[in-house]
Amino acid sequence: MAYRKTPAEIHRLTTAKERLVACATEVVAEVGWSQASVTAVADAAGIAAGSVYQHFPSKAALAVEVFRRAAGREVEVLGEVLHGPGDPVERLARGVEVFARRALENRGLAHALLAAPAEPAVGAERLAFRRRYRALFAEVVREGVAVGALPAQNGEITAAALTGAIGEVLVDPLGGPEDGTAEALLADLTAMALRCAGAAPPA
Repeated sequence: MAYRKTPAEIHRLTTAKERLVACATEVVAEVGWSQASVTAVADAAGIAAGSVYQHFPSKAALAVEVFRRAAGREVEVLGEVLHGPGDPVERLARGVEVFARRALENRGLAHALLAAPAEPAVGAERLAFRRRYRALFAEVVREGVAVGALPAQNGEITAAALTGAIGEVLVDPLGGPEDGTAEALLADLTAMALRCAGAAPPA
């Protein structure tokens, strides 16, 4: 008869895996993907390096899990804002601001998600999540066009431009120290996003 894990053992393994992912996320936020070795993650979690492989077959698999969870949360938050109350232009402005503000509040992790050098498996995930961001922006742009709040345009192209521009604007600030210009940056970035979509910036 094949061995079956008990509920208590499953719970223990799940808890250990969750802690491992949380510690790996903190390490990546602090030192980036290239320096987030299995040993560094294991040290942060207070376990032997070999124990990491009880949960993940490789460093790449762990990195992918870290990326999926962290980026997935950002997509969820952006989706909640873009599908929330307000007209499409208001939601677009709020979505850009919330996304950028969250990035600036957790610079290390945001830089890792957006731009830090990473192995191919993480790079592939980054591309996949960029498509999810684009899809959310395209939806609200199309809605704005449909109700006459935005000029006629290809929502997919505008969304791609927005996604790329937001990431590019944030790369340097996220990679450097805080300099007290966050609010001005957020205002400029939001205004740029609205101009890109053809809307007047907020008064």
